[in-house]
Amino acid sequence: MEAENWESCSSDGDLGAQDLRDEEDACYSSLGSAAKLQFRKASSKARWDSEIGMAEVVERKGQIWTTTGIVRSGKLYCSIEETVFLMEVGALVLLGEDGGGLSLQSVYEKLAEEKNGCCWELYEVYRHLKSLGYIVGRHGVPWSLKSVKGDDVAIEDKFITEKLSTLDLNELTPAFDVYLPNGKFRKSSPGDPSYVLCITRENPPSRAEVEVVEKQIGHIPVKFCHVENGRVSFFSFSRVDLPVLP
Repeated sequence: MEAENWESCSSDGDLGAQDLRDEEDACYSSLGSAAKLQFRKASSKARWDSEIGMAEVVERKGQIWTTTGIVRSGKLYCSIEETVFLMEVGALVLLGEDGGGLSLQSVYEKLAEEKNGCCWELYEVYRHLKSLGYIVGRHGVPWSLKSVKGDDVAIEDKFITEKLSTLDLNELTPAFDVYLPNGKFRKSSPGDPSYVLCITRENPPSRAEVEVVEKQIGHIPVKFCHVENGRVSFFSFSRVDLPVLP
């Protein structure tokens, strides 16, 4: 199946807001105990690809894929944070490269290795936002290549693979593009995110670091996030002109 056809039937279908909300509510309602595996009558299946550090979806069920996963060369892939989240809510069965099933614990161990562009703190942020209904994607990683033509597709594929695996988790860099809940969201034309999110792992960012990130992002608002003992905190900075005293 060609990439364009796959996208039109599996990733960019026109869904009503209520259809999308019903599907996501079924998943998010299970997050009261985030690490507890939930069983569903119909779960998607994916196969882990250690070379690219992502899971290739081989059997898609439900409408949650409208806002999850990226489309490349006619195939649907989900990042490790998407994989863990979907497994936690019982929406995904993950297979190993040998065809055998992988447990949630084994995927937690992959996440802890921090080799696939994600870490525990980033995952906790992702899970928190998804549980609130936000649409979340890796920053700078297009949802699909529908608008990319010719030889640029292969170049973009290589760039995306490298970007997913080489994210420096110890630097203040944009991590996620965050969109407000939207039943009409389309991967082929997502528009600008509501804000770009950066995570701080140790000390708060310096003014110089904030200015560098804001310059890099441009006109899109930038927010920052810190995770400590499982608590996710968001903050942002605004410029304030102080009055000049006589």
